[in-house]
Amino acid sequence: MPVSETSAEDIAARLSALGLTTRTEQHARHTSIEAEVPEPLPAETWREVLEVVAEADQFGLVASKLNGRTLWAAIRRAVPATGDVRGPGHQR
Repeated sequence: MPVSETSAEDIAARLSALGLTTRTEQHARHTSIEAEVPEPLPAETWREVLEVVAEADQFGLVASKLNGRTLWAAIRRAVPATGDVRGPGHQR
């Protein structure tokens, strides 16, 4: 299993262990993890959640009155291990 998938699964599992419901999606260039954040969430749990998502390449929080709070994290997929990854038409 690629490192990016392992990292995403680890982050999702750790967020679940903190009581958040997670969902993971595979995309062309990254794996995303989303979690609904309940109201209220104790300050100590917030600190733990932030420690977990800080391991991702990117993370953020979307909050709205209609949909509540959704935490997201993204892990970039590994770059192919070839000598030239510039693609067709750009090879030496």
